[in-house]
Amino acid sequence: MRVRTTLVGATALLATAALAAPAVAAAGSVAGGHGHTGTREAVEAAVEAGVPGVTATAVDGHGRWSTTAGTGDLRTGAPRSTADRYRVGSITKTFVATVLLQLEAEGRLSLDDKVDTWLPGLVRGHGHDGRRITVRQLLNHTSGIYNYTADDDFGRTYFLKDGFFRHRYDTLTPRDLVAIAMRHAPDFAPGTSWNYSNTNYVVAGTVIEKVTGRPYATEIRRRVLDPLRLRATSVPGTRVTVPQPSSRAYSKLAETATGPTYDVTTLNPSLASSAGEMISNSADLDRFYSALLSGQLLPPRQLKEMKTTVKIEGVPNAGYGLGLMDRTLTCGVHVWGHDGGIHGSASSAVTTADGRHSLALNFNGDWAGDMEAVIEKEFC
Repeated sequence: MRVRTTLVGATALLATAALAAPAVAAAGSVAGGHGHTGTREAVEAAVEAGVPGVTATAVDGHGRWSTTAGTGDLRTGAPRSTADRYRVGSITKTFVATVLLQLEAEGRLSLDDKVDTWLPGLVRGHGHDGRRITVRQLLNHTSGIYNYTADDDFGRTYFLKDGFFRHRYDTLTPRDLVAIAMRHAPDFAPGTSWNYSNTNYVVAGTVIEKVTGRPYATEIRRRVLDPLRLRATSVPGTRVTVPQPSSRAYSKLAETATGPTYDVTTLNPSLASSAGEMISNSADLDRFYSALLSGQLLPPRQLKEMKTTVKIEGVPNAGYGLGLMDRTLTCGVHVWGHDGGIHGSASSAVTTADGRHSLALNFNGDWAGDMEAVIEKEFC
């Protein structure tokens, strides 16, 4: 989706620009599919445009189909795997929103609760006021809370080359991240506009912990991962590695799509927290979004709330619900899901409204490739 839903925000170029470097040769692998020729061509085109490697899995009425292209390790030339686990970035937000909506269904909170009801004083400073912001506004990005990843110092420290290599293993707490946002003025008064802010979901994860008395990661595991048997999905906390099987992750660590390529596979994902720290694979993401949209995780009222969207300025074919995006493709098909980006990893997972046709994919580079083209070819 063209709206930027990455952790990097404005500090680096993620999956939006062409790469002016030699393309890695594509090497596809297919297992049991039907009618996915265009999808595989789009995957191979992403590698030709400069993405080191791609893995994708689709599920439809004909079964599961997977493909890979390019390489998972630029040093050894090892291919990507259809079972690769990868950092999913902001796809984490859908899991967080699902847990909060489950809590609402249980009567343990209301979407109209003010943030200060649960976290008094946390969102306060330079015009921010948690007494005026609701949980719903956190989840649909209408709170106006400043996006901490847009802070220039944060970008230089954690996303650009010199800072990243000094600070890649730092541990940051949710309060640290919120405090960065509170140094800035709000983007707008609560409820008056829309702007994507990772801070919203750091606060949302903290609300889960306050309501339940348990870490948000624990609630995601017990409410979503375990019931759906998502064995490849995890909430790593401060763990710096990605479980096997997995590929390496690569970034330019710059504001351009040119220059050297760096291996950024290991990092402390606490810098993303509940806005984007999770790890998964394509099969698990297909299963999650299919279960969500088909009503297996939320009662009808909560799923309707999740699918109630607000306009995204400048993106006429998409709307943002509660941790869930609705997009109308060029052929008129609606797909629901989320994109995610973090160092060296760009991902997308979408499904049709009935959950019967799903696609999840990952680029192990964050500066090139057209993920939207892959989605269009799969569903249109």
